[in-house]
Amino acid sequence: MWINAAGKRVWVKYHFKTDQGIQSFTAAEAKAMKAEDPDYHRRDLHQAIERKDYPAWLLEMQIMPFEDVATYRFNPFDLTKVWPHRDYPPITVGRLVLDRNPENFFAQIEQAAFSPANMVSGIGPSPDRMLLGRLFSYTQGLRAPCEPGSNRRPLPWHGEIHHRP
Repeated sequence: MWINAAGKRVWVKYHFKTDQGIQSFTAAEAKAMKAEDPDYHRRDLHQAIERKDYPAWLLEMQIMPFEDVATYRFNPFDLTKVWPHRDYPPITVGRLVLDRNPENFFAQIEQAAFSPANMVSGIGPSPDRMLLGRLFSYTQGLRAPCEPGSNRRPLPWHGEIHHRP
């Protein structure tokens, strides 16, 4: 859901369409690669960026007026359904290009702790049940490595802790 400064709400569906095409392993190849080289995909991405063969995706969006949900012919938040393009034509917004590798994987990737619960102002969740479950579970899963336990140390803290009197 997007909400503008005036409080008007719309539903937005994002589509990232690959520029590099889709390539997949067969089930047998995937099983073998998992056993032989579990970091294959990460390394393949890193090497593509190093040789300036930047992975890129076209970003398109569909916009549904907030009120349409109540009368639409199916539940627009059902993951098994696609919003017909004739009803909500895709709008090309731009491209996502991965054009550099992280310099410090831990600091720039691991500690980023991406979660669908971290939303910027003006964006809110939809009633999609899969998303609602992830809002909770991803956040919990991301917190676990940050909390002390028998086999791990807490992440370093570089801020100040203020205690209430």
